[in-house]
Amino acid sequence: MTYWAINAVFLGLVAVTAGAALLLRWARTRSTRSSSAPGALAPVVRAAGLSTAVLLVMTAVFDNVMIGVGLVGYDESRISGAFVGIAPLEDFAYAVAALVLLPSVWTLLGSRRETEAAKAARASRRADGGSGSAAGAPGTADAEEAR
Repeated sequence: MTYWAINAVFLGLVAVTAGAALLLRWARTRSTRSSSAPGALAPVVRAAGLSTAVLLVMTAVFDNVMIGVGLVGYDESRISGAFVGIAPLEDFAYAVAALVLLPSVWTLLGSRRETEAAKAARASRRADGGSGSAAGAPGTADAEEAR
């Protein structure tokens, strides 16, 4: 079995977790009727990009150090042959998995505020007779913006 085959198993599990997190996030957004203001996503994208760059650079540095001092070794017949320094490219799959898995698990676990907002939105819709107008209900996006 190659290192890419092993990575595929773990990255597949990460992809399933990320997909579940995206679906949950979409459902929460719909249930609270919140709409993002234009440009509200830009800071998140910048933070994710910076985190990705830092983690990949640190992975490159420390993987090269660990391999260079002989702490870690790889079977030449099981690697792709693509390297970043002396570290095989396969090593970076774990960093990518962490970059995707951590925020996905965070989303799946949810925050207490998001859960309370979703409950308030559902209660408001029930009180409105299911008309779907949850604007201004406690815990919804309008109430959050007013704070």
